[in-house]
Amino acid sequence: MAVGERPFRIAHLSDLHCGGPYFEAALLDRAISEINELQPDIVVCSGDLTTFGFKHEYQLARQYLDTIDCDSFVVVPGNHDARNVGYVHFEDLFGSRGSVLRKDDVTVVAVDSTEPDLDHGQIGRGRYSWIEEQFAAEPSKLRIFVLHHHLLPVPGTGRERNVVYDAGDAIECLLRAGVQLVLSGHKHVPYAWRLEHLFVVTTGTVSSLRLRGNTRPCYNVVEVNGHHVSISRRHPFHGEERIIQFSTETFEYEKYTGRIEREVTTRG
Repeated sequence: MAVGERPFRIAHLSDLHCGGPYFEAALLDRAISEINELQPDIVVCSGDLTTFGFKHEYQLARQYLDTIDCDSFVVVPGNHDARNVGYVHFEDLFGSRGSVLRKDDVTVVAVDSTEPDLDHGQIGRGRYSWIEEQFAAEPSKLRIFVLHHHLLPVPGTGRERNVVYDAGDAIECLLRAGVQLVLSGHKHVPYAWRLEHLFVVTTGTVSSLRLRGNTRPCYNVVEVNGHHVSISRRHPFHGEERIIQFSTETFEYEKYTGRIEREVTTRG
């Protein structure tokens, strides 16, 4: 999973909102420059590439993502991308709305959690078996699930209205599949949770100024060294901060929220 001293790196960005009035091109340019310096092994973009799902917005998002120097990309649509039948443009420019990527003992399964013209999301019972089969097909040291919507309510985002409708059953599916990490976006507020042997990590918007409270535009970087996973939040132009680190072997973790939370959990 790591070559010499170099960790396996995953850059996770979300909620670009290309074409919208709050889209800030300078932020996205800077983030892409920083990501290219990292030389990530995988890039994950967890939706809301556009604001209204229009073709020209998709084309702009494609132009930006094409400047990221990585040959292993995982992209899913967000609720804004599903507006105005925008999912047809997603398929034309980015391919399937669900995908599986395997690279160096890492398996990433990504699904489209959107509903046309609605802000809420769902996975759907019909996909649970498929998700479990993809993770079971080949052994992996790190199993990652990607979707746009959040599986758990995000603090600091007000009244909860559009968490994944079948979140409980979806989480049970992921636990059965042995998934250790979930990556998502949607609310423009980054956060991290530990739920049994599952770590759920959202990132904020990378290039929109539609921000809640004191949140700032950001993207996440996942670094993997053997069984050790470390996730940092990076702010374009403004440095970085550690979010969480954990072991996929013992599930011991440290979460950084101003104070450090620690827990040691053994396999039960």
